[in-house]
Amino acid sequence: MSDQLTPVQGIRREIQRTVRQYITGQREMAGGFAGEDGWFGPDSMVWLIQTDWSAIIGGVESLFVQTLHPPTMAGVADHSAYDADPFGRLHRTAAFIGATTFGSADEAQQAVDMVRAIHDRVEGTTPDGTPYRANDPHNLLWVHSTEVDGFLRAYRRYGSVRISDADADQYVAEMARVGEALGVERAPRSVEELDDTLRSYLPELTVGSQARTALRFLVYPPHTWQARGPYTIVLGAALDLLPSWARRKLWLPPRIAPVSSATVKPAAKAMIGALNWVMDVPPQVADLRARHSA
Repeated sequence: MSDQLTPVQGIRREIQRTVRQYITGQREMAGGFAGEDGWFGPDSMVWLIQTDWSAIIGGVESLFVQTLHPPTMAGVADHSAYDADPFGRLHRTAAFIGATTFGSADEAQQAVDMVRAIHDRVEGTTPDGTPYRANDPHNLLWVHSTEVDGFLRAYRRYGSVRISDADADQYVAEMARVGEALGVERAPRSVEELDDTLRSYLPELTVGSQARTALRFLVYPPHTWQARGPYTIVLGAALDLLPSWARRKLWLPPRIAPVSSATVKPAAKAMIGALNWVMDVPPQVADLRARHSA
């Protein structure tokens, strides 16, 4: 009898499996937490921030920003089947984040080596004839910086516990290990460096035809009916997170803070809070959250 689930536990278990299937392609949790044997551990900001479901908002926000860089967008458009196989791309991204964040050092390195091998084949020219390579350190730095910025922005607004400015700097510094393993020559190590890095790309950013196609896909992806409501909340929260320079480049209307807070923030907070409650985390992560909320 002790192994039987109550009705509430059964519903929670099914929600967990459905969410995992959607994000990772697997209904059960895969792998474990390597702890001190991995690149990060129980005291890392990476574990705190990237186990929080606010990361899905940060991930979508970073995709909007990434479309602004023509070489990056050309690589995605020419060598990725994101429109034909969006869930495959999502599942591979989730697997990479899982391996580098929580896996052993060997698993993390294997994940990086696989991505670098794929990037070796990604090269071509942008629509205006500019050559690009996915493994170009300059392009890698853009992708790395937008992802770190997106995860951090989302966590600071929707995360389960508050973090300090020093904690935010620690997260950026820790994530430099992943970026440099992928080929970034020197990744940012503080929020100030991260902001400066992103702004250094402003002269290169524009919305071309490939970006417009990707933006339409991000706004109207081929979701199942069950996912449409949650994704609408994620989309609104992601757009609301965009820095002002990205909004201008994307030709989005200026954000009206009181309206945004009244319409987006409560729904997103409720959804992320529910996911953080429903989805199990290892005891080490629960302890890490407790220490930071004390």
